Amino acid sequence: MATVFQGLGAATAISASNSFDSKKFQLPSRRSLSVRKDSILVVRSDGRVNHIMNRGARRAEQLITNAVATKADGSAASTASKPGHELLLFEALREGLEEEMERDLRVCVMGEDVGHYGGSYKVTKDLANKYGDLRVLDTPIAENSFTGMGIGAAMTGLRPIVEGMNMGFLLLAFNQISNNCGMLHYTSGGQFKIPIVIRGPGGVGRQLGAEHSQRLESYFQSIPGIQMVACSTPYNAKGLMKAAIRSDNPVILFEHVLLYNLKERIPDEEYVLSLEEAEMVRPGEHVTILTYSRMRYHVMQAAKTLVNKGYDPEVIDIRSLKPFDLHTIGNSVKKTHRVLIVEECMRTGGIGASLTAAISENFNDYLDAPIICLSSQDVPTPYAGTLEEWTVVQPAQIVTAVEQLCQ
Repeated sequence: MATVFQGLGAATAISASNSFDSKKFQLPSRRSLSVRKDSILVVRSDGRVNHIMNRGARRAEQLITNAVATKADGSAASTASKPGHELLLFEALREGLEEEMERDLRVCVMGEDVGHYGGSYKVTKDLANKYGDLRVLDTPIAENSFTGMGIGAAMTGLRPIVEGMNMGFLLLAFNQISNNCGMLHYTSGGQFKIPIVIRGPGGVGRQLGAEHSQRLESYFQSIPGIQMVACSTPYNAKGLMKAAIRSDNPVILFEHVLLYNLKERIPDEEYVLSLEEAEMVRPGEHVTILTYSRMRYHVMQAAKTLVNKGYDPEVIDIRSLKPFDLHTIGNSVKKTHRVLIVEECMRTGGIGASLTAAISENFNDYLDAPIICLSSQDVPTPYAGTLEEWTVVQPAQIVTAVEQLCQ
């Protein structure tokens, strides 16, 4: 992994605030190689050497912090007239990843088929050609091994992104994620930082079967020392990816398998989102609807029906699954006094259960009705399409729940 090097003139691009020991980052035997100023040396596994100009310093000057996501415009004409460029969600993830790899030499990727195949959902497409086989590392089918390797790489000062081909497969690496990734900063007395991103597709797809349709957010939510975010649009996918890579904490980024081909116009300027902030999707007065990931779109579909019926729902995409943005959530509860939680996670021990407990503990006096939580059924996801649909919350159920809350 330590075969990517920066020209001496660009060495200041690596932040001095991060725990990176240049003495441990040794050049291989090719010490006679001349390195151009402001360039990156990529040494490939076959011995070939490529020079890449480092534009990270210039790009960093254009950084927009705490950028605010805009609402999707229903008009195709007005969307086309907006500044920026259109990307699918998986392309936005790749753009954010590529920008961070260009900005910081310590960023690397590892996982099954992430190299020349480009990842199972093409998030790492063409990155191996640009950055080399050892910075975009194909691994064997051994989640426990390469996740542990990524955690070890983070301990030495690199900033790895570990891709799980499916979130269900990362259960094989649960020991590394729980006992090492989440705890090493604490158990080492702060001697080690673990700046790692663990990401991949999850959620209920279209007839992918039980093992490939799991909602494992709550499994990882229980691990101390780990942050979790869930992207739902191309805009926040890119912003959260960049923020997760720059964080000194281990971050799990959940991507829904059915949202990869979602298209949106995003800014040309560089931006980074907060890992701990929810997004106000639709302001309202009558009821607070809290949701995330794919269910955001089921909620917005239901919101159209609710508005036609005279209701004014406030929709919040919580985005940060750990920790919750209780500031944004609390302000909404104090305004509407009613809460509906809509999730794809399982009902028993799911994200909604944790969110219900947090709201009850902190804002119980502001509630005029009991919290309602709509979750997936506590059953393995069926393969049959009709049965699969029955296990997941549908817009009609959301409409009925709001009507019940607002009686």
